[in-house]
Amino acid sequence: MGGNRVEKRLLELRRQKRLQTLLGVALALALVIVSSVRTRFTPYTVFQGVGEMFKFVVNDFLPPDLSTLNELLGPALDTIYMSYIGMVIGAAVSVVLAFLAAQTTAPHRGVQVATRAFASVMRNIPTIIWAIVLVAAYGLGTLVGTLALIITAIGTLTRAYAEILEEIDMGQVEAVRATGASYFQVLGQAVVPQFFPGFVAWSLYKLELNVRSSTIIGMVGGGGLGFVIQKGLKLFQFKEVSLAVILVLLLVAGTEFVTSKIRERIL
Repeated sequence: MGGNRVEKRLLELRRQKRLQTLLGVALALALVIVSSVRTRFTPYTVFQGVGEMFKFVVNDFLPPDLSTLNELLGPALDTIYMSYIGMVIGAAVSVVLAFLAAQTTAPHRGVQVATRAFASVMRNIPTIIWAIVLVAAYGLGTLVGTLALIITAIGTLTRAYAEILEEIDMGQVEAVRATGASYFQVLGQAVVPQFFPGFVAWSLYKLELNVRSSTIIGMVGGGGLGFVIQKGLKLFQFKEVSLAVILVLLLVAGTEFVTSKIRERIL
């Protein structure tokens, strides 16, 4: 009798699970259909748009105007400068905040919660919003782009660094602490050596993100190649814009190559 009850219960649970799965699939499909209707998405419109985009690029953007290369070298360098200083200062500030935000290194629970909340606000506001606000305060230029990249770097890297600190081997920390070491001695001898590889990896990754983000920031007044692209689009100078876009792609690819080599050397 007991065995029959168990079998019936198992069958009932399987039926319930099967019903839940079917309901989940039906809900997902319904959301897909509703979303497609609301956004007017169809495979036909997608393919049609790709064809029109291809014609636009070929007819208006190609070939790029190489005569403007010298004029674009300055903005390209500005993009690199903004991305690099944004990463360096953002990483420096984030290291301090991360030690206050990580459960393993925070001096007090209240400090940890407040620091995490601050980093969350900085991270969740899009970079372009920071750039628009900063343009209103500082005007157009690379200072705005640099500040926007620093602010978003602080939000992103503080969270990333804090998670690295929370995943360290506490056995090493306790071993150093057992010798009577002070708080800062424990950080220097047990925490920092474990933290360093993740710190380097995330900092270099943020540099790659900054190069990409700087283009968007520039289009709202943050300087660099993004500003050149926005100005060219407004003036219908598409061939100059084409060259600027190519330079952005080269900067992104070059940054990824350099950072990967640095990771191989250091890590």
